[in-house]
Amino acid sequence: MTLTESSPARTDRVERCAAAPRRHPRPDGQDRYTISEVAAYTGLTAHTLRWYERIGLMPHVDRSHTGQRRFSNQDLDWLAFVGKLRLTGMPVADMVRYAELIRVGDETFEERQELLERTRRDVLRRIEELQDTVAVLDHKIGFYADARWASERS
Repeated sequence: MTLTESSPARTDRVERCAAAPRRHPRPDGQDRYTISEVAAYTGLTAHTLRWYERIGLMPHVDRSHTGQRRFSNQDLDWLAFVGKLRLTGMPVADMVRYAELIRVGDETFEERQELLERTRRDVLRRIEELQDTVAVLDHKIGFYADARWASERS
């Protein structure tokens, strides 16, 4: 997955997944979403979104003049990437660390790369374990299929 830096205009310099299409265009063309809209798009709860912001996993989320959170397409891209990191089994502390490194800036590229490479190695190891598990299941399923076939023929 290709990662790029956000617009230099944003001070928190949040990394986003460039390959993630913006699948949730608003009918009014605005790039602002309420927390309930983001919850509906992502499947995350509003509580989880607030928690992500509180622990530093979410970048600064803009607020309306009334103080309500207003998420951007860039925030949705980031949440999609965080969802992928969650699927890898990456610990939340590592995800928060990754987000912190992004906010620090370009001098953290190497550390970010190492963190992602370590996660990739963990995922590949788990895939291998799951493939071994599937092979055991296939063997057992075959055993029962053969046993059933043999009993039906007798």
